[in-house]
Amino acid sequence: MQFVPFVFVFLIMYVILIRPQQKKAREHDALLKQLKIGDRVSTNGGIIGVVVGLKDNKVSIRSADTKLEMLKGAITEVLKDKSSSES
Repeated sequence: MQFVPFVFVFLIMYVILIRPQQKKAREHDALLKQLKIGDRVSTNGGIIGVVVGLKDNKVSIRSADTKLEMLKGAITEVLKDKSSSES
């Protein structure tokens, strides 16, 4: 009977902390799998650019006149195209 409070606390921690983090990780993995050339993306470093190349775990991004190569995991968001949101 002394273990019941510990089990209860663990269940609360699981629901509040662990489960939402797992959901967020699954959503990020799905985002990376759907990534394609021409997508406008934002990185965890704040760089915004257009995907110009994809490899196994790397992505090439064009930002201004610079081509950057980085890990796919650095992509945090696929941005909506300005022209599609205006029309």
